[in-house]
Formats: sequence, structure tokens, C-alpha cells
Amino acid sequence: MKDINRRDFLKTAAIGVSMSVFGTKFLKASDESPSGYRIGILVDTDVCVGCRHCEWACKVAHNIPTASLESYSDNSLFKEYRRLDAASLTVVNEFENEKNPSLPVYVKKQCMHCEKPACVSACIVGALSKLEDGSVVWDTKKCIGCRYCMVACQFQIPTFDYDKPIDPQIRKCDLCYDRRKTEKLPACVSICPTEALLFGERDEILRVAKNRIKRKPDVYINHIYGEQEIGGTTWMYIASKSFDNLKMPPLGNSPAPGTSESIQHGIFAYFVPPVTLYAILGTIMWLTKRRSNENKENRIEFEQEKKGVDT
Repeated sequence: MKDINRRDFLKTAAIGVSMSVFGTKFLKASDESPSGYRIGILVDTDVCVGCRHCEWACKVAHNIPTASLESYSDNSLFKEYRRLDAASLTVVNEFENEKNPSLPVYVKKQCMHCEKPACVSACIVGALSKLEDGSVVWDTKKCIGCRYCMVACQFQIPTFDYDKPIDPQIRKCDLCYDRRKTEKLPACVSICPTEALLFGERDEILRVAKNRIKRKPDVYINHIYGEQEIGGTTWMYIASKSFDNLKMPPLGNSPAPGTSESIQHGIFAYFVPPVTLYAILGTIMWLTKRRSNENKENRIEFEQEKKGVDT
């Protein structure tokens, strides 16, 4: 089969289909994946050149302060392994290429948008939701900052605004949900100069990935990361070396929500509802204030009595 590129995916109106058909429908983490359209994005690490344009585009798309695009040519950042944080929803890391040391392997990291997302299962207030097209989004207004999603995620993706004392938020890649509502590609995919990121229907993405591995067995290992891991993910990878050596967690094929749900249910078996908690706190505050007022009155009476004795 002839390979296809990013522009071919656009001709199929992939984005328009995903948002018009499934854009407003949400699923629970335990729901069965529908047989309809599912988004897929392939990261071809053999094509990625580590330009980090995807990092810049992501920041711009999410209104995160960033330096100029030219500044992203600084490769000194690759000296240390980088993790996601509240100001970086995607990062690119560099790894040694044993087959060709002059051409390192670059791996982009972001939320994987799992088919069975553990973060959605772990969220006790429904702030995280899975769209029927496979993307995982969240509602900041519902989030209470419990951070159970951070504990549940086996990819260690969600981050938290630890440096914001007022209104801190959970942050992660939302697959450019707002952009896709206007039938635009995710920012990182749109800007990629080498088409190392391919966006389209998940089944078609898998076909392309398998075709590339078949055509170049001397380049790629025979493994599509994300095809089966923890029930499958929206983002999938092909590479020239073992994914263990690319710091991709070695996960089984069983979905994660089963574990996170059992933990969640155990934690909240004796959970006190917020209304009750607030009532208890309110009573304590009232009693404390009343006792403070009584002590103040007693001090005033004592001072008055003492003054009368002295005169």
C-alpha cells in the first residue's frame, strides 16, 4: 500500500467528522469504545528532528507565555531528561541512536489520551471526561484540586499549578479541543515541518504505522507503542529502538481504570460529603468565635471591677 501524508488526512475531513459527530458526547472511562470514528496520532521518531516547534505551538495555542520560535533551536536542553509541567504540556527529549550516533532519536511526550483513561475514572467530581472520538478533556470549573488524576495516570502526565496560591489548576494536553471545534489540526501536528506527526482516524493511523514498519524492518522495531498498551491510546509511536530505552513505561494491555476505580472506592468508602464537612467546620468556627467573645466580655468586666476597687 502506498503511504499517505498529513495533507491526505486533511482531505478526508477527519477533524470535521470527529467534532461534528462526537464533539459534544462524553463517555465514562468504563464505557466500551464505540465502533465509530476514533482519533489517532502517529509519532514517527525516525522522522522527528527535535526542532521543538511543537512545544512552541502548544504554548501559543494554550496562551502559555513563551519565547520566540527561533529560541527553540537551543539544543542544550537535551542534556537532561525533561518532564511535563504546568507551563509545558508537551516536551521533546533526545536519546542516543546506537545505529547512527550522529542522528539522535527524538521523542515527543504529552497526554496519551487513553482509550480507557485512568484519570477520568479517578476523578471524584467528573472534571475529566472522555469524548467519544477518544480525546480526554477537563472542566476547570469542576476541578477541586484533589490531584487523584495525577496519582492514577500511569504515564505521569497531569501537572499542577504548585506556584499559584490562588486558583491552581490541573493541566495537561487537551488535544487542542478548541482548535478542533473550528476544524483545525492540533497545533503541534499543524506546525511539524517534517510531518513526524500524522493525524487521522485511528485505524488508518495504525495501517500507516504497520506499513512503515513492514517497508523498513531495518529501521523500526516491530512494535507500535500505544496500539495495545493499557487498552490502547490515541497517541501511538514507532521507533528504531526499544521503548523501554526511550523511557516509555512498560505497560500491559489491561486498561488502567479497573485499578484506579478500586482504589478510589476504597478511599471514599467512608467519605464525608462536602456539605456535611462545611457544616462541621462552620460549627467549630461559630463556637470558637463565641468563646472568644465571652473571654473578651469577662476581661472587660474584670477591668471594670478592678477599677471600682481602686477608686
